[in-house]
Amino acid sequence: MILRNIALRHGRRALAPPLRKSFLRSLTTDTLTQDSISVEESIGQQQTSAYSHELPINPLHFSNPNNATRAKEGVKENYFLTKHLKKRTAKLGAVVEPVYVPDTFVRNPPKPEDVTLELLLASQSHLGHSTSLWNPANQRYIFGIRQGVHIISLEETAAHLRRAAKVVEGVAYHGGLILFVGTRAGQSSAVVKAAELAKGCHLFERWIPGTITNGDQLLAKCDLKVVDKDDTEITSGFETKVEEWTALKPDLVVCLNPLENYIMLHECGLNNIPTMGIIDTDADPTWVTYPIPANDDSIRCIQVIAGVLGRAGEEGQKKRLEAARTGTVTWLPPPGLGRPEVGGEAEKASFAAKSAQSTVVQGNSEASPVFTRQIGDSPEL
Repeated sequence: MILRNIALRHGRRALAPPLRKSFLRSLTTDTLTQDSISVEESIGQQQTSAYSHELPINPLHFSNPNNATRAKEGVKENYFLTKHLKKRTAKLGAVVEPVYVPDTFVRNPPKPEDVTLELLLASQSHLGHSTSLWNPANQRYIFGIRQGVHIISLEETAAHLRRAAKVVEGVAYHGGLILFVGTRAGQSSAVVKAAELAKGCHLFERWIPGTITNGDQLLAKCDLKVVDKDDTEITSGFETKVEEWTALKPDLVVCLNPLENYIMLHECGLNNIPTMGIIDTDADPTWVTYPIPANDDSIRCIQVIAGVLGRAGEEGQKKRLEAARTGTVTWLPPPGLGRPEVGGEAEKASFAAKSAQSTVVQGNSEASPVFTRQIGDSPEL
């Protein structure tokens, strides 16, 4: 029932004359048979308090609690009816496929064998910059010009992307540390996902100059841990060496926006660290070791390339662990790490017995299959 009391809205002059019952009936959408007593009381209160500053409580403003209970029950019935109709009609009608979901390549990145020219074209990998901004070193990557914009050859993009995926897979297979860098807006989710797949490190904020050349000072607070060939952490025997160990350096750096991270690429060049990056038509391909000609301004293109490289790193890590289960170690421990330190005589005797049992004789030389390597504990630099 909807009832608007006009007398309370127009001041004292409107409250002076009494309101007729027929007039109140014309302002409602329902009959007043059940609330006739409340209407009479309201009219009486308005007549007695026409010239009063204090207005009494109008009983018409209060709703019946039974009506609220019925409303809740009606909402509940409508909810279950809607669910029932959705369940019965879910398989009816046409199915619209394919449907573009923006975060598809972040949740489920493509593999290197899934790279096609259609996928690169859909991700806008072929769009370059204006012809006035081009770098002449990119001439071999450019397919043509359309409306004053350079078009990147997708065949070159696919070939260089497959080569970069092979490199990432090889570094991961040999136990290398891979660093993914993307500092532009919107690249953080793709960078984190790729580093998670490849079991590497990620950086999606500003690169601090000197992180590699002066890493002993800037990365002194980062934790380190020692793992064996099966990536199981070794908690005892290397405490002293880990405390005195210098900061780790990545074995490969994947940069998704080289223009903003030229200082990082320069530091990698000073330390002989191989790099790969997305090179647009306005960038210099000689800045990185393995260039990937593509559009670095497209978020979807960034997600595709980062996902492919992350899947390649995941495949390399999988092959390395499978080889470790069969007794094949595909990497060497860092020089100076040595064997774990043992304290007491009992520990030395047990360690010597285990070493004697695990010694493998190969030809005329003896080699122990116990290998350890050192990796960073924090995935973010």
